[in-house]
Amino acid sequence: MPKVSFTSNLRRHVDCPEQVVAASTVAEALDAVFADHPRLKGYVLDEQGSLHRHMAILVNGQAIRERRHFDLPVASDDEIFIMQALSGG
Repeated sequence: MPKVSFTSNLRRHVDCPEQVVAASTVAEALDAVFADHPRLKGYVLDEQGSLHRHMAILVNGQAIRERRHFDLPVASDDEIFIMQALSGG
């Protein structure tokens, strides 16, 4: 089953421990995590269900570009990492 983890900075603001979830897509993995930690959803997704501009999702270290539909398939040994996307100069 895929593992979903979060940056320590995000964990300071909302309860989001690393979880192993039954999921075959990124969307299913997110749904499983949000079911256990509903407050987390507002930190990661906006009101339309899109990824907040300041957030990023990586699967096995590769950032996914999709910000609205998360139907990317994941395997049982994949790692999904959710983090704040930093920018600036």
